[in-house]
Amino acid sequence: MHTAAVVLSIILALVMLGSGVAKLIHAPNVVAMMQDVNVTREQMTVLGVIEVAATVGLIIGIWFRPLGIAAAIGVILYFSGAITAHLRAHDPNKQGAVIFLALAIATLVLLLLNP
Repeated sequence: MHTAAVVLSIILALVMLGSGVAKLIHAPNVVAMMQDVNVTREQMTVLGVIEVAATVGLIIGIWFRPLGIAAAIGVILYFSGAITAHLRAHDPNKQGAVIFLALAIATLVLLLLNP
């Protein structure tokens, strides 16, 4: 696998892990942000589990490319949903989700271009 694809997979995995753990432990700043977009604590826990699962998929995907591709697609869908939630709630703080969506798209493109 091309070095850039590996590096982006690792960066995206670290982002997902950090975000997922913050949701799972209900970090106060994350709880406040989630309340701004009408996400309950129970939903936040589910989102955290999804993010940690994405981390595992991205890391294993370094060695098993189909799983990395599937995980990157899942992350793209995840952040597309996050952006939609921010837009529906008229929350101006969506730039993080946009940046992570771009990172996920770049990761997927590199995974697809580098067999």
